[in-house]
Amino acid sequence: MTATDPIDVSILVNTFEKPRHLALVLESIALQRADCRLEVVVSDDGSTADTAAVVAACAAHAPFPVRFTTQPHDGFRLARVRNAAARLARGDYLLFLDGDCVAPPHHVAAHLARRRHGTALLGYCARLSRARSELLVPENLPHADLAALVPHAEQRALARRWRKAWWHAALRHPTKPRLAGGDFGVWRHDFARVNGFDERFVGWGQEDDDLGLRLRSAGVRLESILDATCSLHVWHPTDPSAAVRWRDGPNVAYFERRGRLTACRRGLVARPAASLRWGLPDDLAATPLGRTAARLLAGCPRAAAHEPCEIELVVRPGGGIFHREAECRLLIIEDAARAEPTVRRRADRVACVPSGDAAALEAVLADAG
Repeated sequence: MTATDPIDVSILVNTFEKPRHLALVLESIALQRADCRLEVVVSDDGSTADTAAVVAACAAHAPFPVRFTTQPHDGFRLARVRNAAARLARGDYLLFLDGDCVAPPHHVAAHLARRRHGTALLGYCARLSRARSELLVPENLPHADLAALVPHAEQRALARRWRKAWWHAALRHPTKPRLAGGDFGVWRHDFARVNGFDERFVGWGQEDDDLGLRLRSAGVRLESILDATCSLHVWHPTDPSAAVRWRDGPNVAYFERRGRLTACRRGLVARPAASLRWGLPDDLAATPLGRTAARLLAGCPRAAAHEPCEIELVVRPGGGIFHREAECRLLIIEDAARAEPTVRRRADRVACVPSGDAAALEAVLADAG
């Protein structure tokens, strides 16, 4: 396979300080029984261990392209790591896999058989015990019966998870089944349409829940593939940054914000205010605050009256109201200006800026959504 040959599936593996686990995952990918052209992109979060050497050893004998990217480690930045892999990927279909989750030999084939446009396939991992995890070595993986290593309790838990996912999908539930970022497949163009993972998620948790909601907002159907395959999580000590409960994570407040944009602001590409589609009030130029906003948003795509937009802007002082379909409704209030309770209630975000402070206003516009 040459660098210009088309790729059917890009397997994107994220890793940090787990070279033994990564070696197992890469060997499991090399053992895939799938009739397709695939590539592997390993994205590292600044490991100091022998991660690069593990990737190089795999690339030396793998029958497919293997690429590697890394970044300086600066805390838990999983969204950024996964986006870095996606930027390098050339495949039409992206299969995300955590660097501690071994793929059974039929994993890629199961995705190929099930995938269809407009749908993302949600997997999950069966957690292996410490004792069984320590039995796994890359050299013996071709002869290992991975299914036999999965505890019965894990098998039952995955079966329950699949049944719930099937039921939620049948009901067209607005938020379930939830996407787990460590094992899922999505078409490249759908991932790009929502601008990938939101890199404003820093620290443990919620970046994958957020991606799932935005994919749904873009019209992508999320379905479980657990009736056909799952990955196997190789035991390791719990990351010290991981919250015990989902709700205790550092990103919960940001995740639960109102006014989420389908295509996030800081993802595969940065989306400045001038790149968004805005809904602006007719009287925007009637006040100093409005004129400053108009100057900062000059040249941005603008929705006509009553057309949908990404962000609808209302300022006070001013007479505009929220009146159109918008992903985010932004109310900006200057100093002590008053805003009617009805306008405040409809706003997804309310920001107060000092009179004449263009820098503060620019910061609000740059952060909205």
